[in-house]
Amino acid sequence: MRFRILFISGCPDDARHLSQMLHALPLELDHAASLQQARKILGTQDYRVIFTTADLPDATWLDVVEAAGSVPVIVADPQADGRLWSEVLNRGGYDLLAMPFFARHAVLRAGGAARCEQCR
Repeated sequence: MRFRILFISGCPDDARHLSQMLHALPLELDHAASLQQARKILGTQDYRVIFTTADLPDATWLDVVEAAGSVPVIVADPQADGRLWSEVLNRGGYDLLAMPFFARHAVLRAGGAARCEQCR
């Protein structure tokens, strides 16, 4: 069964990189360049997971968590550390990944979040 992932990032290169890493999973990856664009897409597709960069052109990762509802949100940030990881988890995010992405970590987090029935 194929599932959909939404990646919200102001950088199209990050979306291409993530798509290449996740190619082995049965999924389709959509990209939104801003939270405004993501809100339009969220109403038209059933996403199992949302990846977002911590800082977007028009929002923060916390705004994405609030907009996502019950969809698990994985936050990505080049400055990922224990403090941010704790904040992401305590404020409703599913996980935090350091950027640049490592393929193994991205695949494991995406697959785990997509199967996380308790997150819905």
